[in-house]
Amino acid sequence: MGNRSSLLLREEEIAQIQEETGFTPNQIERLYSRFTSLDRGDCGTLSRDDFLRIPELAINPLGERIVNSFFQEDGLNDRVNFRQFMHVLAHFRPIKKNKENNLNSREEKLRFAFKMYDLDNDDMISKEELLAILHMMVGANINEEQLTSIAERTIVEADEDGDQMISFEEFCKALQRTDVAQKMSIRFLN
Repeated sequence: MGNRSSLLLREEEIAQIQEETGFTPNQIERLYSRFTSLDRGDCGTLSRDDFLRIPELAINPLGERIVNSFFQEDGLNDRVNFRQFMHVLAHFRPIKKNKENNLNSREEKLRFAFKMYDLDNDDMISKEELLAILHMMVGANINEEQLTSIAERTIVEADEDGDQMISFEEFCKALQRTDVAQKMSIRFLN
């Protein structure tokens, strides 16, 4: 199995993926090995179920939302190939000075986070969507009244135009002082 991953990835593919995502060739090969180990059907793509076999995602309250981020927004594709897999992971690469890739920029990290909350993909976060995400995150640990209060207060604080929704621009402003680069980065081993 160790040889399989390096045999199937050609040097030009590695170079293209490196250019597109900013990952090093070693990181790409390691992630390819992980990808192929998740690909139980040996078909070169992953399904939602393949992702949910990752223990950390299976127990994560936002696991479903994270898994959905790997799939095309049009809902037509129910499988992800390696290149698509790498493009999503690139959002979580740490930002290095003078080496920023457009997939892991602060704005793209924020856009990715915003989409986690925007359940209906209308480019706005409503109180109901915020409440649904809060439910996923805290379950029954906080009562409904408290959750509603948190959602309402969040909308009031972030909503600048008074439409009772949070736009992407308002979302970015609300997180202006948050170290998104650090909070949305995973260290990928070489």
